[in-house]
Amino acid sequence: MRVQWAARSDPGVRRPTNEDSFATRPDLGLFVVADGMGGHVAGEVASRIVVQAIEEFVSMTVDADPQSTWPLGYDPALSVDGNRLKGAFHMANERLAEEVAGSADLRGMATTASAVLMNGTSAGVVLAHVGDSRIYLWRDESLVRQTTDHSWVEEQVRAGLLSANEARQHPWRNVVTRALSGGDEPQVDLQAIEVKTNDRVLLCSDGLSSVVTDARIAAILTAHPDPASACAALVAEANGAGGPDNVTTLVIHIDAA
Repeated sequence: MRVQWAARSDPGVRRPTNEDSFATRPDLGLFVVADGMGGHVAGEVASRIVVQAIEEFVSMTVDADPQSTWPLGYDPALSVDGNRLKGAFHMANERLAEEVAGSADLRGMATTASAVLMNGTSAGVVLAHVGDSRIYLWRDESLVRQTTDHSWVEEQVRAGLLSANEARQHPWRNVVTRALSGGDEPQVDLQAIEVKTNDRVLLCSDGLSSVVTDARIAAILTAHPDPASACAALVAEANGAGGPDNVTTLVIHIDAA
């Protein structure tokens, strides 16, 4: 699989610091976005630790035999790459636990994480997800969200108690119901999708999705075929809508599946 990619991260209009982190490792087929929480520098620390741990685990398991040596045991219901991402998120959570145990200042820190792992020899793509950072698939000018937010407002939308527009404006829109925090074993959503030539995969923190509609995101991706231009336009759109949070966008264009 051949891809082009670009990423852009911005503190937004109202935040003095940026607690988002991301990784782009096309050599591994790995792309990650994380949105830290915890105040002061703790959120930034959490997202950085998790992104680095996921990248490290995926890198060290490129040639591993998953059925003989694998954290948590090998899950035969998942693909090899699915198991790799599951193990990566597990190790990232353990790294957070170690950091929290060593510093009282970091207690309460946590982060979302969304990751894409692409197999270079097939059109299969594995997605892993905890929290409310999203993964979208853009195809033929249409955008389909591939992840379900682990958030209070998403639960209300699914229950029919809030509309999508109300959720974007709700004061509790930043309350997540799942995150990586160094506590209990994380519940990671894992799925596989097939991509085609000229598809695009978008990873983003909620600094984009909480203020910009899916329809507008789709229109921007359609108007900006270059990944770098698309990322810049998406960040500008979020900041133009008030920029209440840090915003990170990562666009992967599939040149050949």
